This record gives sequence, structure tokens and C-alpha cells, in this order.
Amino acid sequence: MAQRLDYQAHAQAGMKAFGGVHHYIATCGLPKPLVDLVYLRASQINGCTYCIATHSHDLMAEGVSAEKLLLLSSWREAGTWFSAEERAALAWTEAVTLVSSSHVPDDLFAAAREAFSEKQLADLTLAVGLINAYNRIAISFRHGPAEPASSQPVPPAVSTAA
Repeated sequence: MAQRLDYQAHAQAGMKAFGGVHHYIATCGLPKPLVDLVYLRASQINGCTYCIATHSHDLMAEGVSAEKLLLLSSWREAGTWFSAEERAALAWTEAVTLVSSSHVPDDLFAAAREAFSEKQLADLTLAVGLINAYNRIAISFRHGPAEPASSQPVPPAVSTAA
């Protein structure tokens, strides 16, 4: 799918401002893998292929296993694959991302407050807000992921059914 508009070229100052918030989040003290999990989960919910690809690659570069990434969309059922802090961050991310329908319930706020300091929770919420903004921009202008390095088609899945 072709990109509709080069928003980075046409809104340089605005994108630079987003970059400032991104830099703040990167240096605020939250663990980078946690922030990238939050970025990836919000991007999955929003269906932003560019951000899904970007943050999946970031997490793999940080040593997160492919198995954990594959379980992210069903993290509640994934048992010990996700720490208590990650589960609290993911629940918060989902509620904030879906704010129009969730209204971020009090019980989720209480759970997030138990897992994070007030500063951490404020920073985490900034991270969720930022990735949601980035998702909406990338989706609106059809900024997709880079094309695969190989031009070879993906082979069909092998059926194991008898």
C-alpha cells in the first residue's frame, strides 16, 4: 500500500515535537523493553503495521523472544511469560488506548498505582498517549512497514491435519 502523504516532510515542527516527547520517555527511567511492549500492544490494538513492525524488531534486538512477542496479544492467558509489572502496564495500555469505551476504570488505576510510582504511571501514560498519536498518524497516511528484504514469496504453511 502506497503512503498517502509524507507527513514528516510537511509537518516537520510537529513531528519534531513528538520526537521530544519520545526522547523524554526514552530517558525517563522506565525500562526500554517495558516501554516497547506498551508501544507494541497499543499498535496491535490500533492495527498500525508500521509500528508493529518497528517495535517488534526493537524488542527482538533487546533480547525478547519471538515466543513472548507472539503471546503479547493474549498476555492475560500467557501465564508467567509476562511479569506482574508488564501485566499492569499492558492492562493500563489497553484501557488508555480504548479510553472511549473503557473510561479507564478505577480498579485498573488502582492496580497500575500499585505497580508503579506516580511519576512512572504519569510517564507510562505519556508513552501510551504518544504511541496512540503516532499510530493514528501512520495509519491515516498509510505509512507501512519496510518491504521484506527478500523478493521470494512466503511458502504456504504445511498442514499437519490427517
